[in-house]
Amino acid sequence: MPIQLTTAQGEALLRSKDTPWTVYPRPQMRRDSYVNLNGTWELSVKEETCEIRVPFCPESLLSGVQKHFPEGSYLVYRRNFTLPEGFNKGRVLLHIGAADQVTACFVNGGYVGEPYTGYIGTTFDITAFLRAGENELTLSCYDNLHDQGMPYGKQVLPEKRGGMWYTPVSGIWQTVWLESVPEAYIKNLRIDNRGFAVEISISPALDGKVTVPGLGEFPLMDGKVTIAPGNPHLWSPEDPYLYDFSVETEEDKVDSYFAIRSLEIKDNRLCLNGKPYFFHGLLDQGYWPDGLFTPAAPECYAEDILAMKNLGFNMLRKHIKVEPEEFYYQCDRLGMIVFQDMVNNGDYSFFRDTALPTIGLQKLPDKHLHRDALTRQWFLDIMAATVRQLQNHPSICYWTIFNEGWGQFDSDNVYEIFRKLDDTRFIDSTSGWFRQKKTDVDSRHVYFKPIKLKLGDKPLVLSEFGGYSYKPEGHVFNTESTYGYGKYESAAEFTAAVAQLYEEQVIPAAQQGLSAAVYTQVSDVEDETNGILTYDRKVCKLSPEIMRPIAEKLTK
Repeated sequence: MPIQLTTAQGEALLRSKDTPWTVYPRPQMRRDSYVNLNGTWELSVKEETCEIRVPFCPESLLSGVQKHFPEGSYLVYRRNFTLPEGFNKGRVLLHIGAADQVTACFVNGGYVGEPYTGYIGTTFDITAFLRAGENELTLSCYDNLHDQGMPYGKQVLPEKRGGMWYTPVSGIWQTVWLESVPEAYIKNLRIDNRGFAVEISISPALDGKVTVPGLGEFPLMDGKVTIAPGNPHLWSPEDPYLYDFSVETEEDKVDSYFAIRSLEIKDNRLCLNGKPYFFHGLLDQGYWPDGLFTPAAPECYAEDILAMKNLGFNMLRKHIKVEPEEFYYQCDRLGMIVFQDMVNNGDYSFFRDTALPTIGLQKLPDKHLHRDALTRQWFLDIMAATVRQLQNHPSICYWTIFNEGWGQFDSDNVYEIFRKLDDTRFIDSTSGWFRQKKTDVDSRHVYFKPIKLKLGDKPLVLSEFGGYSYKPEGHVFNTESTYGYGKYESAAEFTAAVAQLYEEQVIPAAQQGLSAAVYTQVSDVEDETNGILTYDRKVCKLSPEIMRPIAEKLTK
């Protein structure tokens, strides 16, 4: 029987009546206009009505509901709001960080729109629907895991939960907020990091200026400017330097930041800032015992990142999930490289996608896999939206398109589509197996057998390995079930096994040219107990005294 675990931040929130997640939700495009709508909302599902704490999904403890409603239900959220005096500068925008999967928005009974919101933020212009004084906001979220066309990641129907499949999430799971902008406002800001320069562009293509403290003012012509400092302070995990800047047009102003760092492939190695760099990383699922998709407080991200940096890791592979931008901001600020996955959709076959490849049958043409046209289009659309949403974060150095064959189709063509979206980062078309021709790396997963890899004509990446299980007493979600790739009964046995794996297999592979390695994983997730941190984040199973010397051997 599962046991409800809580993080320290979750316990504090449960004792508090404070509004959760009040941090500004868009750190790379900040204005001084901000009204947070998190907190208590009314939730109605058919004839049932209750209160829910936003931004936590109803399945979570922190929501106050802790219930999964039947698939295909409409989760109807309601609350009232009144705009602060002087708030309206011309247009009022409503932002939803994410809500699974499609959200219809109504203001004072008027229909505003109904976009996909599962992992992607959306913005509604609600100006025309507002009235003086109090306003009613209704968000109707539709979610149906029986329909696998839309990206759904590691979620599974509650009766099928277990192993590497987790409790499903529905409804709002990121911050809901308001801002006001002038009539001619900056709708989008794009930052492209090209070697030792950055290209900044806005849409619409307004004229103005970009101001970088310490570097000066730069004219923004037709919405574009290139900034190339003569002696740039380069960003790296060891020195995560960020340049603050502002963009100012005739009517609008936003504050942001950029970093300068270069990514390239030389001599069959992945390079950062012109030199071969070993990307020493961990798989990161982004689940929490009390908030599921959403940690109790934004500070939880920094704590996870710093805990892994303290062990010597410099990279997280964000696995089949898109996080709130706060996560990526903390990676930018603290110096943690991100390998970002797309979110899977389509059907998963254990036999085809896991069993056969694990025993060595890893070649499979994908031109005609997952032929459903609508499912393919959903993947491509959300892939493009993911890149647009995250592309400004310098910590993201690497994109993963397909993982272990799940939902994979025509990957050579999809690679070309992706390269047009972003030609500044590394692209892993097929993580694990079912490799085709077009990809920047040779990406392999190795479980249940020794790591024996040969260099080919592309940089070699061990994109998943390890996954050893150890269950510290009192910090386990399911005492009756264990999921991992090797089971250890004590902290000493677990530590020795992990250290031996690195010393005898990963370090020699790195010395022979391996560019990156991704150990499974940052934390336990429900039945999956192969994390370095327990699911409640209260126990770290490995020590810096063991892991930092390993990191030094890998990254020297």
